Amino acid sequence: MNERILIADDHYVVRAGTALVLESGFPELKIDFAENYAQVKKMLESQDYSLIILDIDMPGTQYKKMISELKSIQNDIKILVFSGYDKDVAIQYIREGAEGYLNKQSSEEEIKNAVRNVIEKGYFYPAELIGLIIQNKKSNPAEKLSSREYEIFKLLADGNGNLEIANRLNIQMSTVSTYKKEFSRSLMLPILQNSLRCMK
Repeated sequence: MNERILIADDHYVVRAGTALVLESGFPELKIDFAENYAQVKKMLESQDYSLIILDIDMPGTQYKKMISELKSIQNDIKILVFSGYDKDVAIQYIREGAEGYLNKQSSEEEIKNAVRNVIEKGYFYPAELIGLIIQNKKSNPAEKLSSREYEIFKLLADGNGNLEIANRLNIQMSTVSTYKKEFSRSLMLPILQNSLRCMK
């Protein structure tokens, strides 16, 4: 991966440690840093990034409002919330449009896996978060999907990227991207992933 990412956290140890982990796994990755929310916005206005690893409790934070604000600056930016808060908070940020959540106590492999998944697949939900969503869900969301939506859903859950899905279904990549954003926003994707595992 040779993408450029931004690690936004007010603690130097977190920024440096996360960068070291990612550089060991992805030596071509370009990494910049921000110490507060104002700096994050300023850097997004002057540089294109594939991903922000975002601490939600840094100086100047706007909490959930940050997700829509940052995407208004770069609408294709992917946001991985990096926090010590519990899973209930993570769900709130994903509903606002964040592409994933990672706990600050995660292992090196979990950090690398999360970044890889968000950049390559467009989302990352840890197993414990999927379990919480399933527990709180009353009905099977797959029953509410059209046949085309379910088809795209299944291909996403199986790990296919936008281009693979577009080629397989003979549709535009932008169409796949639109579906994926809606799935992520409604939190259906992690539920379906678990359902598909149970069906196999």
